[in-house]
Amino acid sequence: MTSKPSALTAPVIIIGGGLHGSSTALHLAREGVPALVLEKNYIGRHASGVNAGGVRTLSRHLAEVPLSLASREIWLRIKDWVDDDCDFDQNGQMRVAENEADVATLRTRRQTMLDHGFTHEEWIEPAEIRSMIPAITPSIQGGLIVRGDGSADPYRTTRAFRFKAQSLGARVMEGVSVHTILRESGQWRIETDKGTFTAPVLVNCAGAWADKIAAQMGEPVPLEPVGPMMLVTTRMPHFLDPVVLGTGRALSFKQRANGTVLIGGGRLAWVDRDRDWSELDFRQLGEGARTVCDLFPHMKDAVVSRGWAGIEASMPDGIPVIGPSSTESDLYHAFGFSAHGFQLGPIVGKITADLITKGQTELPILPFSITRFK
Repeated sequence: MTSKPSALTAPVIIIGGGLHGSSTALHLAREGVPALVLEKNYIGRHASGVNAGGVRTLSRHLAEVPLSLASREIWLRIKDWVDDDCDFDQNGQMRVAENEADVATLRTRRQTMLDHGFTHEEWIEPAEIRSMIPAITPSIQGGLIVRGDGSADPYRTTRAFRFKAQSLGARVMEGVSVHTILRESGQWRIETDKGTFTAPVLVNCAGAWADKIAAQMGEPVPLEPVGPMMLVTTRMPHFLDPVVLGTGRALSFKQRANGTVLIGGGRLAWVDRDRDWSELDFRQLGEGARTVCDLFPHMKDAVVSRGWAGIEASMPDGIPVIGPSSTESDLYHAFGFSAHGFQLGPIVGKITADLITKGQTELPILPFSITRFK
C-alpha cells in the first residue's frame, strides 16, 4: 500500500467487494465517481463467488420482483456492461411439482403473481416438462417456468464487475479488515488493519459481516451468517438445459456446458464467521442427493467431484436490506440477500449509485429499509 494520503481517501468508500460492492463501484464509475472498495479477503471469497449462479426471476419474494425484472434487463446485455458474457446462459429456470401439494403451491403462486400484474411465471404441463427433460422422473406433475431466466458463473461475474469498475477509475484493495467507523466533520473515518481511510460517503456491502457495521451506526439488525452448500459432479453426457428447482424439497440443479452437474438448494453448512470457517454437513448433503436421485434416477451413478460453502447473510424475512441509513447521512446499505442475491447484483449496484449521485431511485425499495427491524 502506498503511504500517499490520496491513496487513503475517495469520494465513496465501499466496504465489501462481492458482487453488490463491485456492481456499486461500477455504476458509480459510470457516473464519474471513482469509489474505493475495501475487501477483507479477496473478491468473490464468500457468497458472490461460490453460489449456484442462478439468474432467476422465478419465485421471487413479491417485493423483489420489480428489482429482479429490472436486473434481468442488465443481464441480457451483460457483455455490453462488463466486457464479458459471464458464462450467462438463458436456458430458463423451472420449479417442479412432485405431488399434489406441490401443484397447489405452484398454482397458488401463479395466481398471486397474476393478481399483482406479473406474467413472467408460466405454468408448464408434465408432458412438456418430460419433452424438455427426458431424464426427469415420469411422475412429475407440472411446474412453473420462466423461459427467460438462466444461470451464469458467479466468480467470473464478480471479477468482471470488479475489473470493469477498475477500468473506469474505481480502486480495489483486498486484505483490508475494517475495525471501527466514525463520523467526523462530514467525513467517514474508517479504521482498518491497513490504516485509516476517509470518505464523505460510505456504502455497507459487507455481507455476513454487515450487521457489525450497522450496529456501530445504531442500526442493529437480526442478521444470521449462513453457509449454503454446493456439490459438483464429474462430467456427464448432456441431459439438462433449464435449471431445475424443487418445491416441497430444497433443490437447485443444473448442468454446466462442460457436462458437470451443480447441486445446491440452500442446505446449510456449519459456519463460524469470526474465523472465516465453514464445514460441510454431510447429513444434509445426503438428503439433497436423495432428492436429486428421486427426480433424476440416472444420477444414482453420478460421481461427486467436490463440495463447498461460502458464508453469507440471511435475514429473518428472507429479503435484503437496501437503501440509506436511518441514523446517518451519506451512509447506504446493501446486504442480507439470504442466499438469492446473485441475480440482483447488477440492479442493486445501480440503485445504490443512483441514491448517492441523484438522491433517489426509480425502483421501489421501501420494503428493504433497515428500519423494518426496529
